[in-house]
Amino acid sequence: MDPISPGPEEYGHTGARRPPRDPLTADFGPSTPAPARTAHLVTGDLLLTVNPVDGSEIEPCPPARRPGSPRKRGAAERAEAERAARPPVPPGPAQHPLPLLERQEVRERLVRLLARGRTVRLTGPGGSGRTALLDLVAEDCADLAPDGVVRLCGIHRTAEDLLHDLFHTVYDAPGHRPERLELRAPLAEIGAVVVVDDIEFGGAELDELLEATPECAFLVSATPDVPAPTAEADVEEVFLGGLDRSGGVDILERTAGRVLTEEEANWAGDLWFESEGLPLRFVQAGALLRQRDQLRAESGAVDEYGVFEDVRPVVNPVQEFTDDSGPLPSLGEAAAPAPLLASRLSASARATLRFAVALGGEVPHQAHLPAMVGDTHADAALGELVSCGLVSPAGSRYRLAAGVRTQLEAAGYGDDAPERARTAAQHYAWWAGHPSVTPERVSAEADAVLAALAAVVPPVDGSDDGGAVQLARTAAPAFAAALRWSAWERALRSGAQAALHSGEVPEQAYFHHELGILALCGGRLDRARAELEASIGLRGALADKRGAVAGRRALALVADRAGELPGLPVPVVVGEPATEPVPALPSMLSVPAVPDTLVTPRIVAAPAAKGLGLRRLARRNLVAAGSGALLAAVVTLGMTSHDSDDKNPAGRADLNPSTSQDADDPATGPVPAQAPGTASQPATGHRRTPAPAGTYAETGAPVRPSTSPTADPTGPTGSGTGSGPGGGSGSGSTSPAPTKTKPTSPPPTKPTPPTTPPSSPTGSTTPPTPTGSPSDSASDMTPFTKAASEAAAPADSEPADSAPAGQGQM
Repeated sequence: MDPISPGPEEYGHTGARRPPRDPLTADFGPSTPAPARTAHLVTGDLLLTVNPVDGSEIEPCPPARRPGSPRKRGAAERAEAERAARPPVPPGPAQHPLPLLERQEVRERLVRLLARGRTVRLTGPGGSGRTALLDLVAEDCADLAPDGVVRLCGIHRTAEDLLHDLFHTVYDAPGHRPERLELRAPLAEIGAVVVVDDIEFGGAELDELLEATPECAFLVSATPDVPAPTAEADVEEVFLGGLDRSGGVDILERTAGRVLTEEEANWAGDLWFESEGLPLRFVQAGALLRQRDQLRAESGAVDEYGVFEDVRPVVNPVQEFTDDSGPLPSLGEAAAPAPLLASRLSASARATLRFAVALGGEVPHQAHLPAMVGDTHADAALGELVSCGLVSPAGSRYRLAAGVRTQLEAAGYGDDAPERARTAAQHYAWWAGHPSVTPERVSAEADAVLAALAAVVPPVDGSDDGGAVQLARTAAPAFAAALRWSAWERALRSGAQAALHSGEVPEQAYFHHELGILALCGGRLDRARAELEASIGLRGALADKRGAVAGRRALALVADRAGELPGLPVPVVVGEPATEPVPALPSMLSVPAVPDTLVTPRIVAAPAAKGLGLRRLARRNLVAAGSGALLAAVVTLGMTSHDSDDKNPAGRADLNPSTSQDADDPATGPVPAQAPGTASQPATGHRRTPAPAGTYAETGAPVRPSTSPTADPTGPTGSGTGSGPGGGSGSGSTSPAPTKTKPTSPPPTKPTPPTTPPSSPTGSTTPPTPTGSPSDSASDMTPFTKAASEAAAPADSEPADSAPAGQGQM
C-alpha cells in the first residue's frame, strides 16, 4: 500500500475531502455575491416582503402569519433597551459628569407634577442644560409607573414616529408595524412616564400624541421656537433659564480643575453677562482655560518615546503662554469659542468637526471615524470634542452643540463640505450594504446616513458619481426592515431625485415602486397608484419582466382596496367616452326565438354607476371584455341568421330535408323557366323561410319523415305521393308555388305585399306555436312530400324571395 496515498480503510480516512482552512490573505479572485437580505413584515392586514433587488412585494396577510397580541417587556428587558439607546461612551480618560447646579427646585417640581399624572413641557434655550435635567428627573421617576420610564428622542421625529417608538419600546413585537387604528388599543394600555427630549412639534400634533396615550405622563423638552401646545391641552409649562453668576463661576472652576484667579473671575463675570448664564458657555470657557494651562506647561515634560529616549531633539516647540504673551481669550472669543477650541485640538478632531459641519451637525459614530478620516486613532477624537463641550448627546448619538455649527462655518470649516459629504456617502453606502451590518444598526445611524444623502442630492458642483443612488439603494431596505419608515420614505425620495439627476432609469423605477408600496401601507391609495404606474411604465420600457410583475401585483391590490374589480367587465356608463376603441355589441332589443336545446348568451344592460367606466379598466381586461362580447355576438348572429337567408347563399340549406329523397336526385341545378302563372318546383336544397325544428317550412306542420321512396320532385305536376308504415298518404296542394326565377313579366294581378309576412318569424319576437310535438311526429310517421310543404306558401311572395336559379348551386 502506498503510504503517500493511503487507503481509507487502513488509515481511517473517509471518502470526503478535508475542508480547506480559512485563507490568511484576502481572496482577490471573483467571489460569489452575498444573497440579498429580505425581511417579512406585517402591517395591518398586509404582508410586506422587503426585497432590495426587484422591489418589495405586498399581499394580503394570511391568517397564519398574523401576529397575536403583543407581549409587554419585563423590567430587565426595558433596562437593557434603555442602555442600548444611550449614546456610546467616548474613548479616552473617564469624564465625570458635572453636578446640576441651581436646578434642584425645578427638579422637585417636575417630579411632583409627573407623580400626579400631569404632562409637563420644559422650555429652555439651547445650552441651558435641559438634557442633563431630564436625565436626573427620569432617575427620580423610575418607580412611579408600572411600565417604568421610556426615553425617546424627538429630533426629526413626528407624532406618528414617536407613537411607534413607544409601542416597540414597551412591547416585544418584532416584524410587526400596526396601522394607526390598530395601534390605539395597545397604546391605551401603556402606563409609563415618557420623557421626550428635543421635541420639534406642538399644537394639534402634540394633542394627537397625548390623546393616543391616556395612561402616560409626558415630560417633553423644547426650545422656545417650537409651537406651543393648544389651549385645550392640559400641559404644564416650565421655563428653564440660565444660572446666576456664582453658578457660572462654579462650573468654570470645575471644568478648569482649579480655582480661578481674580482676573479670571472678572473675565467670568463678563462672560456671564454676555451669555445670559447658559451652562454650555461656561463649560466651553472652562475648556479654554484648561487648554491655556496645558500650553503654559513645560513643553519638554513628556517626549515622544518617554523614558526610552535619552536625548530628544525639539521639533516645533510650542510657545508658552505668559501673562504678557498669552492673555485670556477676548469676550468675543469666549462668547463664540468653537473656532478657538477646535484650533487647539488634534487633526483627527478637526477633521471630525468638518464632517459634522458637512452633515448638518450630525457627528458620525466613533466606529466610522477611522475609515472616514483616514486615521486609525481617529475614534479618540470624540472624547476630545465631548470634553470641550463642542458636541452634546442626542438620543443614541452625538450632535454639534447649540451654536457650534454656525461658529465653525464662519471660521471656514464648511468650505470643503461637498467633498466631505461625498466621502461620507461613499462610506455609508459600503457600510450599509455589508452583510454583517444588521438593519437595526443602520437604523441607529439613520440621521447621519440621511444627512449624508441630503448633502449630496442634488449634486452641488454638477458632478455625480452615483454614490447618492447607491447609498439610497442600500439604506432604504434596511430602514424598511428596521421599521423606521419615516427614514425609509426620506431615503426613497432622495434616491429618486438622485436617480433622476444621474439618468439611471432602472433605479428610478425601483424608487417609484418602493414609494408606491409605502403609500399603499399607509392607506394613500391615489399616491400608491401614481407611483406604481410610473414604475411599471419605466420597467416596461426596460423590459424588466420581474419588476413589472411585482408592480402589477401591487397595483392590483391597490385596485382591490379601492373597491375596484379589475377581473370583471366594467359596465359602460351612458355618456362617458371610452379611452380605447371597444368592439361594438349588436343590438339585442329583439332576439328571435330559438329552440330550447340551444343556449344563447344573454347580455343584460347594467345600470349606470357613478365613477365606474372604461377609464379604470386595464388594457388586458378591456381586450378580454371586447373579445368576449364579439364572440357572443358572432354566436348569436349564427343562431339567428334566418333573417337574411335569401341574401346569404350559404344559408339556403333546407332545415327539414326529406329522408326519402333519392341519392341520385340532383341537389342543385338550373331550374327550367316556367310560364307566368305556372307552378314550378324549386330545386332541392332551397327553402323559403326557416321554421322551428320539427315543423314544415312556412306552415308550422309537424315533420313526419318517410322512409319509402317518393316520386320525382321535379315532375311537371308539382306534386308527389308516398306511403309510410302507417298506411297514410299525403298530397301536394293545388295552389301553385312561387318560382325561383325572375318572371319575364310581372303577374297581371299582384296584390301589394304586406309589410310583415304573416308566416315569417322575423316580424315578431314570438315564434309560431308548432301544431305537434316532436314526440307525436316520431310516433305517427305520416308520409309527406316536398311539394306539400312548398305549396302552403302564398303565390305572391316578396320580390326578395325570388332569386336566380344559379344561387342554388352555391
